[in-house]
Amino acid sequence: MSHDDFPTDHPAVVTCGLPYANGDLHVGHLRTYVAGDALSRGLRRIGQQTAFVCGSDMHGTPVAVNAAEEGVEPREFALDYHDTYAETFPQFNVEFDNYGHTDDETNTELTQEFVRSWVDEGHVHEKEIEVAWDTEEDQPLPDRFVEGTCPYCGEQARGDECDEGCQRHLEPGDIEDPVSTITGNPAEYRTREHKFLRLADFQEYLQGFLDRIEGTDNAKNQPREWVEGELQDLCITRDMDWGIDYPAGGDEGEDTAEDLVLYVWVDAPIEYVASTKQYSERVGADEYDWEQVWKIDGETEHGTEWDDDWTDESGDVVHVIGRDIIQHHAVFWPAMLRGAGYNEPRSILATGFVGIDGKALSTSRNRAVWADEYLDAGFHPDLFRYYIATGAGLETDVDFSWDRFAERVNGELVGNVGNFINRALLFAARNYDGTPDAAVSEDVRDRIEETLESFETAVRDYDVRTLAELATGLSDYGNEYIQRTEPWHLLDEDPSEAAQVIRDCVQLAKAVAVVMQPVLPGKAERLWGQLGEAGSVADVSLDTALEAPPETFDEPDQLFEQVEDDHIAELNEELQDRVEEASDDGDDADEADVDLEPLETDRIGFEDFEGVDMRVGEIVTAESVEDADKLLKLEVDIGHEVRQVVAGLAELHDVDELPGTRVILLANMEQATIFGVESNGMVLAAGDEADLLTTHEDAPLGTRVQ
Repeated sequence: MSHDDFPTDHPAVVTCGLPYANGDLHVGHLRTYVAGDALSRGLRRIGQQTAFVCGSDMHGTPVAVNAAEEGVEPREFALDYHDTYAETFPQFNVEFDNYGHTDDETNTELTQEFVRSWVDEGHVHEKEIEVAWDTEEDQPLPDRFVEGTCPYCGEQARGDECDEGCQRHLEPGDIEDPVSTITGNPAEYRTREHKFLRLADFQEYLQGFLDRIEGTDNAKNQPREWVEGELQDLCITRDMDWGIDYPAGGDEGEDTAEDLVLYVWVDAPIEYVASTKQYSERVGADEYDWEQVWKIDGETEHGTEWDDDWTDESGDVVHVIGRDIIQHHAVFWPAMLRGAGYNEPRSILATGFVGIDGKALSTSRNRAVWADEYLDAGFHPDLFRYYIATGAGLETDVDFSWDRFAERVNGELVGNVGNFINRALLFAARNYDGTPDAAVSEDVRDRIEETLESFETAVRDYDVRTLAELATGLSDYGNEYIQRTEPWHLLDEDPSEAAQVIRDCVQLAKAVAVVMQPVLPGKAERLWGQLGEAGSVADVSLDTALEAPPETFDEPDQLFEQVEDDHIAELNEELQDRVEEASDDGDDADEADVDLEPLETDRIGFEDFEGVDMRVGEIVTAESVEDADKLLKLEVDIGHEVRQVVAGLAELHDVDELPGTRVILLANMEQATIFGVESNGMVLAAGDEADLLTTHEDAPLGTRVQ
């Protein structure tokens, strides 16, 4: 890999954690794929050669268990879900260059090649281990065929992971008090021979790798406790039929382990390589060469000596994953790659989880917003992409709420971006038949150039949230510009100045289309067409935002449609009914119904807190925002000045009783325009009922909260 700033001279590949072919997709899954798609589009926009690849994870015990329950073969069961995923992702404008699966020929061959390389280099050894055994069925119990107690934290755990407690990866034989998931009977441990990858061989390398890796803080820091301590060997085989066979001839040329398959976490990440290879074979190595990305200097033969400063001039591998699989990608995977002579990742980006209405997402309670449910509701996929991308920083948890979804769409996309685009292009089409004959003003050009620089920085920093907010920032600027200059008056008073203003606005609209494309690709394409531009906005470079728009274009139609309250109410009711029905069925009796959002695991320093400026204030006036049922425009006195703030309090508080109410105002919140109204701060409130935060005593207005 390189650590040169993007764009580099080397090809890049962006991957997402493989969806497990064992269930339907929901918004929690989609967050990762939207982020990966947006990032890959952003990389291409700044001139980086990029492939975006993924595939379905077909193997493992859950597939085998659920296939048996349905009376079908595991491959048939998993392929049904694979086909569903392949159809669903494009419906959310997630467009992989290649989408394969782990049971295809390419991945099978590469996986066995990897294992043979480890064996040849002396990294694999065999030892006897304790394996859980179902005495009634007289068969071994791999992975999720066994449940019991985590030996590290004492919580209930699956055979491969402490999913309810400490999140640690568990090896066969680790589970205490094992129980068979097949019969529900207590299991016993018996001795079996299995293959292990000796991770201690890679400990020094992994320590250096974690110093080099880019990405989110959790992906860089969480694995350190594992690689600084004693690294336990990774068991790479399992006692079952479904999976990729351990390669014959792997140990000193003998046909060994014929009754073992490879652990799912061996062949699953290798699909990243296989999918890239399939893409390269389809388009040709002249267009995209997978070996330049993955292979060290184009070779697979190598020694095992390296130093802490090891670098390579191969391509740039970027992984976007959920934070529950950090250990697999930051410890196991780089060791697997290094042992086979393949290039290490440049960056690992671990996203936070997605909650539903302030509670933990629960598929067993049906407390989830499913992918097909969103699509059936009739919303454009880009609305979800924007909401989930701007909800929080990549590694922070995000809460999905239909109410907040509607509020954000109506306020930021309809009321800000859509409002600016419609005002600017409609005025231009009606009065000038398109772009006025004038030059772009220096201030507007500077503002666009500043946005383009922010775009490049956001891509290089893997900052998907900022990438998504650039279009709303430009539109906010454009709305303010139109409101300040009032071109409708200038038409008679100063026609040349009117032409100048509208020329600026059309240029801003073109820049909006260019910078919004990674996160809102469908809407960007539509805006591109409204501007009368030729070709696709996906194919243009970033500096196209400053090129002159077409001389003529027609009147635009609305870029975004208002989300109606009645529709949201129906969706909320459907979700609540499903949750209650699942709870009544008792399918999840052991799961706690968590009403509180989980605490943030990522701590902030005191300096970060000092940068948050919260002030004691008092609401002076409150009035409704036109066309927004939930929003109020507040005037808040914070001692130094009176601030105008837009707050979603209309349905939760009596408007007439709000004046005189003491509140806490976040004073250094970025300004925003919501439904055409400027909001300069945020009133703090707790919970879904918007319990307004205040002080116990009468602190003077403007007092800083510390």
